[in-house]
Amino acid sequence: MSDNMKTRAFLIFCAGGLVPIALGYGAVPSLTLDALFGIQVDTTNLAHIMRAVMGLYLGMAAFWVYGALKPSAAMPALAACAVFMLGLAAGRVLSVVVDGMPHWLLVVYAVLEIVLGVVAIKLYRSQQAAL
Repeated sequence: MSDNMKTRAFLIFCAGGLVPIALGYGAVPSLTLDALFGIQVDTTNLAHIMRAVMGLYLGMAAFWVYGALKPSAAMPALAACAVFMLGLAAGRVLSVVVDGMPHWLLVVYAVLEIVLGVVAIKLYRSQQAAL
């Protein structure tokens, strides 16, 4: 498989994986966050924040799909993916240190974010070397 095909598949994979998480956080946060994590979304402000997070996630997923479909946008999409994934992971690691262990699913998210962030960097470097 060529580097371009790997990049396209990776970006589509990341986007596809992020959409259900985004919807879980923001489509109906009072239901999903309570069911998944026991978080009570009982204020307009918290619902607003969760829907803003959903919008950010969906925006990133759309940009990654764009990068998968338009070769000239692949490298910026990979860079954005790496920053997004590793930024989330850094925040999660900080939370573990400061707050303690979260729900197991959030630990899984952190591991996936680290792995996907590193893969995005490797694919970016591969694309850069091919220029």
